[in-house]
Amino acid sequence: MSSNKYAIGIDLGTTHTALAFTPISEESEAAAASTVFAIPQLAAPGTLEPKPLLPSFLYFGHESDASLALPWGERSYAVGELARRRSTEAVGRVISSAKSWLSHAGVDRRSALLPLGAAPDVEKISPLEASFRYLEHLVEAWQATSGTGVSVTEQEVVLTVPASFDAAARELTVEAAFAAGLDNLTLLEEPQAALYAWIEATGDAWRKHLRPGDVVLVVDIGGGTTDFSAIAVTDNAGSLELHRVAVGDHILLGGDNMDLLLAEVVRRKLEEQGTELEGWQISALSQLCRAGKERLLSEHPPDSVPIVIASRGSQLLGGTIRSELTRQEVEATLIEGFFPLVQASERPRARARAGLTQVGLPYASDPAVTRHLAHFLTRQAAALNQVPGFPATSGGLLRPTALLVNGGVVKAPAVRARLLECLNGWLAADGAEAIRVLPGDDPDLAVARGAAYYANVRRGRGLRIRGGSARAYYVGIESPVPALPGMTPPVSALCVAPFGMEAGTHVELPNQGLCVVVGEPVEFRFFGSSVRRSDAPGILLERFKPSELEELSPIGVTLTADQRQQGEVVPVRLRVELTEVGTLELLAVPLEPRTEDERFKIELNVRTEHG
Repeated sequence: MSSNKYAIGIDLGTTHTALAFTPISEESEAAAASTVFAIPQLAAPGTLEPKPLLPSFLYFGHESDASLALPWGERSYAVGELARRRSTEAVGRVISSAKSWLSHAGVDRRSALLPLGAAPDVEKISPLEASFRYLEHLVEAWQATSGTGVSVTEQEVVLTVPASFDAAARELTVEAAFAAGLDNLTLLEEPQAALYAWIEATGDAWRKHLRPGDVVLVVDIGGGTTDFSAIAVTDNAGSLELHRVAVGDHILLGGDNMDLLLAEVVRRKLEEQGTELEGWQISALSQLCRAGKERLLSEHPPDSVPIVIASRGSQLLGGTIRSELTRQEVEATLIEGFFPLVQASERPRARARAGLTQVGLPYASDPAVTRHLAHFLTRQAAALNQVPGFPATSGGLLRPTALLVNGGVVKAPAVRARLLECLNGWLAADGAEAIRVLPGDDPDLAVARGAAYYANVRRGRGLRIRGGSARAYYVGIESPVPALPGMTPPVSALCVAPFGMEAGTHVELPNQGLCVVVGEPVEFRFFGSSVRRSDAPGILLERFKPSELEELSPIGVTLTADQRQQGEVVPVRLRVELTEVGTLELLAVPLEPRTEDERFKIELNVRTEHG
C-alpha cells in the first residue's frame, strides 16, 4: 500500500513561505478541502510560535544571542519571524529575497553571495542553499509538530514557481527541494495555483462565474515578482475545460521595490529635518517600511505608523531615530508610482545603465506594473488563435473577461481599484466589455492551498488546467564561417521544445547534422519564447527578432569523454524530455555510439561561469 496519506502544497515565496495539505483518500472521488499548516518558528530567542506564514528570511546568529535552538535541533541561524525582525537591526546578518536571487541568470546561483554586505563573522551562502534551508525548516517543523505520524518527504508534494521562471530557475528550485528530501515532487505555476485555490474555495459554484469563451487574467504581484497568466475557458462535449494560453515575462518587480521607494520617502523626510542616515540604516529602513506598508494597506488601516530606526550601538529608545509613514503617503506613492494610468499602447520604458554597478538584483527598469500589463496583453493578442471555440485575431489586445488577483500587494483596495480602472479603460477603447472580478479573499495563502488541491487534481479529482510548457525553447547553433575582423559568427536558433509541450513527454529531433565536442569545456546558448507558438521541434530560425526570443543564461559544461578522445567531435541527434517534475532535459545521442546507452546530457542547472 502506498505511504502517501496527504497531498502537500508549498508556496516558496519571496517574502513568505506557506504549506497547505489535504488528505488523500482512495475511496472518495472528490478532493478534500485543504488545511493551512501553522508553521512553528522562533518569534524571539527561546519563543516558538506557530504561524500560517513563514517569513522567507534567514538570520545568522551572533555570539551575544540567546539560544536559537528549535525543539527538533540546535541551530546557529533562524528562519522565519525572528529573522524578519532582525532584518531591521542586523542587516549584515540577514538574507531576504533569496527567491529573486535564485532566478538571477547574471550570477552563479550556487556561489556564496548572501547576505550582501555580510558581517565579518558571517559565512555567506548561496541562493540555492538559502532556499533549501526554508524548505528544510518546513520538513522538520511538520515532522515535529503536525501530529500526522508521517513525514513530508513521504508525501506527494507540489511546489510552486512563478510562471515566468525559466528552465534553469525551475531546475534550481527542484534541486533545493530534493536536498530537503522532497523527492516525490511536481512543480506548478503560481498563477495556476491561485486559480485552483479559487476553484476549491468556490466549489461547484465556480461554473456560475465562468463560461465558455471566457479568458481569465491572473495578476499575481508578490514580494519579488509580478506574474501575468491568461487562461481560456472552452467547451468540450458539454464540459468546461481550462487552458493556460499565455504567460508574461519574468518581471522582477513587486513588494520589494515598493519597500525601497517608501524607505526613500522616509529618508527624504528625515533629511529635510537635518538627519542623515548611514547605509546600514537605509537597508534596515526598507524592512521597517515593509511592515508599515502591510499595516497601512490592510483592510482597516491606521492613519499612520511609527518608523523607529536604531542608532549604532544604541540600546535606549531615546537614542533611536524616529519618523512616521502615513496612509496617504503610501497610497499616493505606490499607486501613482507603480500603477499609473497608461494607454494600452504603452511599453515598459528602458533606461540607460551605468557602466559600473554593484552586485544586485536585476530589477525591472520600469516600475509601472500597469505598463508591463499593457505590454503583456498586446504582445499576447494572438494567444487564442489555436484554442478551439475562439476566433482568430491579429494585432490589438488580448481581451480578458475575468480577473483574478493574487499576492500580498493586491490586498490593498486602492491597488485593486487602479488595476480595474486601467483594464476597463483599455477594454472599452478596444470595443470589449468590462472585466468581471472573480471573488477571492486569501491572497497570502491561496497559492499553497491551490498547490495542495492540484495534487488531487493530478489523481483525477477536480478540474485540471491544461497548457504544458509556457515557452518554446531553442538551442543556439553557431554557423561555420571564416574568422572576420570585428565580426562574430552568426547564431541560428534550433527549436528543441515546442510551446505547450506536456510534462512527461519527449521529442526526437530529426538528424540536423549536429555535432558536440566532448572532453573539454564548451558553452551552450539557449533561448526561450512565449510568443512563437507554431514552431515545431527541429525548426531552425536563421533570423529572429530579439523581441520574440529571449536569450537565457549560457551553460558551461564538459561532456564526459568515456571511450573517446578529448576534444573529439561527435555527430549526434537530439532528444528532449520535459520531466514529470516540470524541468527540461536535453540529450545528445551519438549517431554511432561506442556503448549501447551512450548519450550526453546537457542539464539546464549547470553553473554559469563568469570570467
